[in-house]
Amino acid sequence: MDKIILKDMAFYGYHGLLKEESVLGQKFFIDIEIETDTKEAGINDDFTKTINYAEVYEITREFTEDKRFNLIEALAENIASEILNRFDIAYSVMVRIRKKEAPVKGIFDYMGVEIRRYQNEQGLS
Repeated sequence: MDKIILKDMAFYGYHGLLKEESVLGQKFFIDIEIETDTKEAGINDDFTKTINYAEVYEITREFTEDKRFNLIEALAENIASEILNRFDIAYSVMVRIRKKEAPVKGIFDYMGVEIRRYQNEQGLS
């Protein structure tokens, strides 16, 4: 399966359970991988037959910078759902969110979450 990849996007947001996180905010680093068939777009050099990277970036930016969630799991779910709703040619989407400044005492590179959602799951409870 072909993939569209947006890696290491950085945004400033106010997500988290602690008051400090909602007041001070922090940087979030996000990777998106979208499984889709890029063959027709590649053969015909036709951007209308693929997923618009700029739209995926804007969806991710909007949810990360303009909205607020207690959990990065909720942020990831909302991003994945919007991508699948917007692009019916996406078979699946993986969203990975990393918090390098998580409020945890200790030495670490990052804390994060990674989810994978599928087009055929949309609308199921």
